[in-house]
Amino acid sequence: MPSPLQPFDAEQDLRDAPHAPSPRQRPKDAATLILVRNGRSPEVLMGRRAPGHVFMASKWVFPGGRIDRADFTAAFSGEPPAATRARLEAEMPARRARALCLTAVRETFEETGLILGHPAPPASVAGPWREFRAAGALPDLAALTYVARAITPPGRTRRFDARFFLADATALLAPEPTAGSGELDEIAWLPLEDARALDLPAITRFVLTEVTARLDDDHRPLPFVRMHRGAHQVSHD
Repeated sequence: MPSPLQPFDAEQDLRDAPHAPSPRQRPKDAATLILVRNGRSPEVLMGRRAPGHVFMASKWVFPGGRIDRADFTAAFSGEPPAATRARLEAEMPARRARALCLTAVRETFEETGLILGHPAPPASVAGPWREFRAAGALPDLAALTYVARAITPPGRTRRFDARFFLADATALLAPEPTAGSGELDEIAWLPLEDARALDLPAITRFVLTEVTARLDDDHRPLPFVRMHRGAHQVSHD
């Protein structure tokens, strides 16, 4: 089992990328949402990736995925908290920062059926936000806290510049997940200790450890995981 301080697992990388592309492949922006509930005995929402996936098959992960063009123009309710907005906007333009927050909410809905949002009149829109808006909600960006960033190392078959967001389940319109898109073949609320015992990607285990610490210290510096001069590096800002 990888150490919580080792955010990437070389053996898993080789299984996921037996014929790795050029190290020059640029990482794609992505966002992940970590939902927690029950403050005294925290539980976290996780899903297991279906075994047919070529990337992290059968691993337990948080819901998330790549940014979509529609995330730049989707309607929303409330801006992200000031600290989250400032940290994101130190890395990118405000419009892209907001789009990444929307990506986290949309991907969570697609993969789990959970709506992080406020009730709103159903709206007919085209594209990936269609079902979310038809369900009668606007995404709630005020519920998000930016807690970690990780860039997949060069040479992997897929590379992401992933931002991890934390939200309390009280912001959900319904507390229990559905089957979602089918990308996750099992979805569950799990006590933190039980979640650590699952078959997790190394970066997921690392972020889960960070989130556990943040629940006790909400001023914890944000970790940034990346490769630097051929070595894994974790900095805290």
